[in-house]
Amino acid sequence: MAGTQHLLEVRNLTTRFHTEDGVVHAVNDVSYTLDEGDTLGVVGESGCGKSVHALSIMRLIQIPPGEIAGGEVIFRGQDLLKLSDDEMRKVRGAEIAMIFQDPMTSLNPVKTVGFQIMEALILHKGMDKASARERTVELLTLVGIPEAAQRVDDYPHQFSGGMRQRAMIAMGLSCDPSILIADEPTTALDVTIQAQIVELVKRLQHKFGMAVIWITHDLGVIAGMARRVNVMYAGRIIESGPVKEIYANPHHPYTVGLLGSLPGRSGRTSSRLFSIPGEPPDLVGLPPGCAFAPRCHYQTPRCLKETPPLEEVGPGHIAACWEKDKVRRV
Repeated sequence: MAGTQHLLEVRNLTTRFHTEDGVVHAVNDVSYTLDEGDTLGVVGESGCGKSVHALSIMRLIQIPPGEIAGGEVIFRGQDLLKLSDDEMRKVRGAEIAMIFQDPMTSLNPVKTVGFQIMEALILHKGMDKASARERTVELLTLVGIPEAAQRVDDYPHQFSGGMRQRAMIAMGLSCDPSILIADEPTTALDVTIQAQIVELVKRLQHKFGMAVIWITHDLGVIAGMARRVNVMYAGRIIESGPVKEIYANPHHPYTVGLLGSLPGRSGRTSSRLFSIPGEPPDLVGLPPGCAFAPRCHYQTPRCLKETPPLEEVGPGHIAACWEKDKVRRV
């Protein structure tokens, strides 16, 4: 609706890293919106910028060598990129929480799991230790940790991988955030535990009404979770739209390749799995034109010279490809 304010609006977000080899163009002119209670999937290969874009939103980019070179991140009407460090600390964890791929590197190994969750409650919610401990036990129970009252004093190494990830989700939920960013939280887990974590987040989202940004390389995970999806390649969004529409009618050759590599996908026109030829581009000194062109069999001379803009290809569905009308599913 016209005039409706989005919960989060990312506008032209651009992040660089200054290295000995040159400037890494990690995130390039990324824009999208997120509404209250919505779920957005962000999909792409390793190194496409999906995690860096999330860390940029959270202001967790190490500066230097990193630099948020441009753009705005508007959350509840204020630009997070313009806040002071102290102001941002009040948003981070309390209003926008993030869970990571490997909880062992996110949890402090020399502090108990319970202490680390209590810390957030004391800092952001002003609870005393007794109340924070009680709430921590409730949260650990909520995310499916058995005997939470006893496990609250355990250290991260005493938890299994799946339980550590559940503890990270409990920590993320501790301050009732409006947005939960999940950065490949199931990658290091076996398939059964992955499914449990996905179902857990869906259930908790429904319970608390929070918005979720789910970052993954797996379009299959997004299918059962998200309403919308951004497909990223070489630091850019190259296709975006409703999940069902993109599955049924992809307009970028890279999206087609990702969908074609999913086993057991309904609607596939071929029984063979598809692999995308070539390698992702070096983000130091990206060549002109479409970054996907060297791997694309729809490539034309124009693709090597001019970067295609995101253009509408359907209701709420945009794609950046000069040959988008010729693209077909595999």
